Order: sequence, then structure tokens, then C-alpha cells
Amino acid sequence: MKNTSSRRGFLFAVGGSAPLLLGAQDKAGSRKPVLGNGAHTYEVTHDWGELPASIKYGNTHGVCEDSQGRIYVHHTVNDASESSDSMVVFDADGKFIKSWGKEFKGGAHGLHIRKEGSTEYLYLCDTRRAVVVKTTLDGEEVFTLGYPKESEAYKPGADGKPIKYSPTNLAIAPNGDIYVGDGYGSSYINQYNRKGEYIRTFGGPGKEAGQLDCPHGIIVDQRGKHPILTVADRGNNRIQNFTLGGKHLEFVGGTNMPCHFSFYKNGDVVVPDLAARVTLLDRNNKVIFHLGDDSAANTWKDLRKEARDKFIPGKFICPHGACFDHAGNIFVVEWVEVGRVSKLRRVA
Repeated sequence: MKNTSSRRGFLFAVGGSAPLLLGAQDKAGSRKPVLGNGAHTYEVTHDWGELPASIKYGNTHGVCEDSQGRIYVHHTVNDASESSDSMVVFDADGKFIKSWGKEFKGGAHGLHIRKEGSTEYLYLCDTRRAVVVKTTLDGEEVFTLGYPKESEAYKPGADGKPIKYSPTNLAIAPNGDIYVGDGYGSSYINQYNRKGEYIRTFGGPGKEAGQLDCPHGIIVDQRGKHPILTVADRGNNRIQNFTLGGKHLEFVGGTNMPCHFSFYKNGDVVVPDLAARVTLLDRNNKVIFHLGDDSAANTWKDLRKEARDKFIPGKFICPHGACFDHAGNIFVVEWVEVGRVSKLRRVA
């Protein structure tokens, strides 16, 4: 008979020569799980960050770091939360700084940060209101992109009803062009210039090269000679690369349900894989590790609705967003009803 309790004591490092004893408890029961191996070894702190009593997380969807090392977490807000603020900001040690974003309650999703000149801005996707909003770091609105009515792909059908649109994430090219993934709508990508003026639409539903099924995450990859657009084609269980003009280039394997991306300065990529793992790829898009992998258990769809004490230390449930910080640590936020933010502190 299989000893199911071993899941709490042993985690396997993909790519390693042997299983590592990880997440083992010391006598005080306080030892933290450790994931990975070699130069990619991480100590895990689940439920990182000191939330004020007035805020209770809903689904934690987006995370990023600003140039001052502050961590931004975007969540949908729990029904039991006294505050409706959807954006929570922490310092590098997890101390609460501020919150804002009541207007994103229920729709908080994609989160992107970008420095423009000497100023940093946040770009946020709201799936409930079906908008992309550019704000200051304090939440002051700069501009909003709404329904892509300029696109032929979104012209009403014969019945006069609008085509479904619900943006999940966005990317920004070096020239300032904005690419919006309509992940929960019609599976197109809509491109705008830096002023928010419409340029083109590409992608669209399907499984063939250049077609998409829930382009959930999107980023501009600048590691090569020319920048390319990398898309988390989640419904097709793959990553797909495009030119900045929308032409298919190639598929990238190694993930199950990729949600989004973050690059580190050495070329590594972290990919939150919705079906219970976080995937690390190297600069050649080869798998380094599947961190906290609980995909074989296939329990994530039910576990994501459970109370926090049901979550297994060192195992992920539904990684939805992830980012590297400036020191190579990784922050992971998950699509669980009570929200969860985990910090993977790089120890080697």
C-alpha cells in the first residue's frame, strides 16, 4: 500500500540524480521546504507578506517587483474582506506598505510593470470590466484600453451581439507597442502603439500554428538577437512564439498549463504552470526543474477551493503568476480561493 504521508516529506528535483529530502520538519516543526537543486535551490515561505486584518485575499493573480524592491500583489478580493482594495504592496521583507484598487475587485488579473523614462508604471488587466488600465505605482489612472472595436475580428455578428472580450495579460515591446492577450474572450492578441492606438489583431481560436486557445500570458522575449513575442497558449497546453508582427515562429515544450512568464538577468524563465507546478526554463527554453510539482496527484481543481490548512507545504496547487525579484528569488501567486503568496528564496 502506498504511504501517502511521504508526499509531505519528500519532493523530487526534476533533472537531479536522486530525490532530495525536502520539507522535513525539525523538532520544533518549523523547518521550511526546500525545492530544486544545485544553483537552483530555493527555500519556500508560503503565505509570505503581512496582510492587515482588514484585507483577505481572493484569488491571487498577479505579482511584480518595482525598482525599489517592493512587491505588488493583485488579487480579486475575498467576499469576507472588510477592504475592497485589490492591490497590496509590501516591502522586500514582507511588511505591508499600502493598498488600493477597489475598482478592480472581482476582475484583478494580469499585472505588468514598466519603467518609462524615470517613472515606473503598472499595466493591469481587469477581466470583469474587460479593460486594460495603465496606472502610477499609487494607482492613479493614466489611460484605459477598452473593447477593440477597431478590429474586424471583433465586429458584431449577424445577431448584432458583440464578440466576447476579456483580457488576461499584456506585454510591451521595446518601441512601446502594447500586446493584449484576450485569454478569457476570443483568443486573439490585439496590438496597439504606445499611445493606445490600434495596430492589428492576430491569433484567434484553434490548434494550428499561429492559432491560440486562451492566450493567458504574454511577454516580449529580448534574450536573442531580435525581440519576439512569447505567449502562454494555455488551452493548447503549450508556449508559442511569434514575431512582433504576429507571425508564428515556433512552439516551446516543457509546460502543462502555462499562465505567464518572468525573465531573470541570466536568461532563466519562470513559468507558473496552473496544474500544480512552477517550471524553470533556461535561456534556451530547456526545462531546468518543475518546482513543487504536485501535478501527478491531479487534485488541484478541488484543493484550490479548500482551507489553507489543507495545502501541502512545498507543493503548489494552481500557480497563476510568478516573478523573479532583483536577487533571483521567485514570488509565486496562486489561483486558490483564499489566495496564497509564496516566496522562493534562492539559497544557491
